[in-house]
Amino acid sequence: MRIAIVNDLRMAQELLRRAVSQMPDASVAWTALDGREALEQCKRDVPDLILMDMVMPVMDGAVATRAIMKECPCPILVVTSTIEGNLSLVYESLSAGAIDAVHTPQMAQDGTITGVDALVRKSRIACAAAASLAQSRNTTAVSSSDSSVSRETTATISSARTPTLAIGSSTGGPHALSVVLSGLSNHAAHCTLIVQHIDIHYSAGLAAWLTLETKKPVRVAADGDALDPGQILLAATEDHLVVQGGRVRYVREPASQIYRPSVDALFHSIARESALSGVAVLLTGMGRDGAEGLRALRSAGWQTIAQDQATSVVWGMPGAAVALGAASHVLPLDSIASAASRAFAKPVTAS
Repeated sequence: MRIAIVNDLRMAQELLRRAVSQMPDASVAWTALDGREALEQCKRDVPDLILMDMVMPVMDGAVATRAIMKECPCPILVVTSTIEGNLSLVYESLSAGAIDAVHTPQMAQDGTITGVDALVRKSRIACAAAASLAQSRNTTAVSSSDSSVSRETTATISSARTPTLAIGSSTGGPHALSVVLSGLSNHAAHCTLIVQHIDIHYSAGLAAWLTLETKKPVRVAADGDALDPGQILLAATEDHLVVQGGRVRYVREPASQIYRPSVDALFHSIARESALSGVAVLLTGMGRDGAEGLRALRSAGWQTIAQDQATSVVWGMPGAAVALGAASHVLPLDSIASAASRAFAKPVTAS
């Protein structure tokens, strides 16, 4: 794995070099002191992963991420020393296509480097996603205009069951989530559950950012929360958010799942809850997390929506769902909220 380091601080670069040296089969591809230099380097030599700082001269990390994902896309991890101070830049980067965000490793008094484990784990996820990024750029096997996929939503939600909107997202997800949540015309009619692939340290900030962006109350889900209408709950730990007995729970299994929290874990748990009915949405993201779960929900009678390729930052997760036949509807980002709102506006009575 060839990793590029983008940071204007020489000490931070050295710490990241030492962290990379502790990763099996990893090496430093190149380094850059600002976003513009990183963009030019990436055009010449696309690495397997970029560790991107946020606050830099000439071009900051958010602008660089957007430019790289447009001109020479590759997996990008946001690496920053401060969360609270860089929230807007972090979420702008995640919206532009960065996979996740982690703290910059720090030097302890005894000379050891702390924070390497999180960096290694996120790098593994990025490498696993790299193949799907290449596939999403090259595949044309399944089109969002496929005549077998309807663009209209017909009401199938039972009024005798708990109305629920379940959303999964990853690369480019924060922006996509803000668009969907902003467009919901009747969010008080259902509970909304969200799994976004993001580091645990950033989930509370993401909830606050989404609240500001959408003017709707988004909060992190607490173990045991009921699925009350009007609530918008965001997964907020490295365990999986699931639904058990009509309440949200955090569980460790499946422990082998590389994405934590996992969209598949949430979707599969909901599919087993006969008391729930609703709409499931799979938004932009690398990999295929959520595709199998979306298929299970479609089989259970749920309406299932995948974001189309044209409006996705990366058409990995939704593309995998479409290939599986898991999506009953494939829609552009700006049409998803209205389709879901129509479904919840016309519940049908269970027979």
